Amino acid sequence: MTLLDVWLSRSIPMCLLLQSLVLMALCFPSASMCPKGCICQRDPHLHGLNVTCSQSRLKEIPPSLPVDTVLLRLDHNQIGAVPDQTFHGLRLLRELNLSYNAVETLGEAAFSGIEGTLQVLDLSHNRITSVHKDAFARLKARVIVDDNPWHCDCALQQAISGMAHNHEAAARVLCRSSELHDQEGRPFLAVDTDLCNLAKRTTDYAMLVTMFGWFAMVISYVVYYVRQNQEDARRHLEYLKSLPSKPKKPDEADDISTVV
Repeated sequence: MTLLDVWLSRSIPMCLLLQSLVLMALCFPSASMCPKGCICQRDPHLHGLNVTCSQSRLKEIPPSLPVDTVLLRLDHNQIGAVPDQTFHGLRLLRELNLSYNAVETLGEAAFSGIEGTLQVLDLSHNRITSVHKDAFARLKARVIVDDNPWHCDCALQQAISGMAHNHEAAARVLCRSSELHDQEGRPFLAVDTDLCNLAKRTTDYAMLVTMFGWFAMVISYVVYYVRQNQEDARRHLEYLKSLPSKPKKPDEADDISTVV
């Protein structure tokens, strides 16, 4: 066996090994990219990562998610909040599953940066009571909001009105509590009252009551002041009447007799 044969016998397996490593790096993300407690698999059809963090006892959304994530499953955890712009860098995200968590509210920029690509957003089975009026404004995704203890108020009414393309989601919002007590337990779309004007009327009424209270206090003070002055004047007059009369001088008496 020549030296060339020996070199070839050693270099060919090495090349095959390097080729295999390159293919593995392309097909599977590195462990450093995948968040702790999650499983990351490359989706050859969507040209991105499927990141699954289901049932991982997470209390917050993992930081530094892979930028090429197309499907993100965070369901069945203990996540209590969705901070603004958490998903801002995920330009390819198509599906986001946050169901069965402990989210209570949603801010204006909770889904900032993924409005154009997101197709499905699952927020069902959380503890959401209120959302910012613009939380869903720019989303084009199908939003699932079943089984949340919604408080039906002006902000929610504005948020729902921004989901005109999501009538199915809006129809499944039930009022756990409401500004109108007779709407509790009913579908939100059954509320035919403008809750924003109701809040404005309530504010106007409160301002009117406050102004009337101040006006009544001013009138009461004026009445009290006038009566107090009248009482002081009456007492002064009585005091003057109680004083002894000034005796007349003799000269004055003679003058009076002369005149008579």
